[in-house]
Amino acid sequence: MRNFADPEFREQIMGKPQGREQIESPSQFNKRMALGFKNLALLTRALTHRSFLNENPDAVEDNERLEFLGDAVLDFIVGAWLYQHYPEMAEGDLTLVRTALVRTEQLAEFARMIDLGEALRLGQGEIASGGRTRTALLCASFEALIGSFYLDQGINAVELFFEPYLVQALDGILVDGHPRDPKSLLQEWSQARGLTPPFYEIVAETGPDHEKEFEVRVGVEGFVSGRGKGKSKREASKSAAKDALDQLLKKNQRPTKDD
Repeated sequence: MRNFADPEFREQIMGKPQGREQIESPSQFNKRMALGFKNLALLTRALTHRSFLNENPDAVEDNERLEFLGDAVLDFIVGAWLYQHYPEMAEGDLTLVRTALVRTEQLAEFARMIDLGEALRLGQGEIASGGRTRTALLCASFEALIGSFYLDQGINAVELFFEPYLVQALDGILVDGHPRDPKSLLQEWSQARGLTPPFYEIVAETGPDHEKEFEVRVGVEGFVSGRGKGKSKREASKSAAKDALDQLLKKNQRPTKDD
């Protein structure tokens, strides 16, 4: 007969004991998402945060290396998909859209769409601090999931899994087949880094009253600045934001995962 003092037995007949959390196991997550993992240990590693490792000596490895791999896989998949589906889109716009799709906030949103937080193996401290819903942690975990999926089943399987989420996200990024207002994208970039909003100022006005041209400068806390011209302040501001984004893309800037 099982001892009632056994915590596992108690949990079976009374539910989870106080102080413990009932989470979705890797096998349950694999079944719910119909991922078909051949190597369940690989999926388990993808769902294991370093905080869990610190509190569970028996755990072998966290998901940070898989996060690194998943980041590269996502960059490739998104870039290749956009190249194939938007043959008329200019290189600069392709880069803008790809950056919007793989930014921290968007990857975290993908993780929320599949309830990834409920399957993560976290330490108690991380759980107490709201780790299951924290944007940076969800982003990193989604990248780790993609990395493990790639190792287990290859690039084609990852593409089939990810494409529906990619297409859905594009609705909020594209307007008539082109990237959204660059001012909005620059605003999101600064917010993702915890920076103050972009600051716009008119630096020059030229031409007669009926045909003025404005020059606007935009800056984000010393991280980046851009300039643009236009026949209206709005047009010049958009041009300045586009210039700032172009500079960020050349530097390969992305929102950090620690924000």
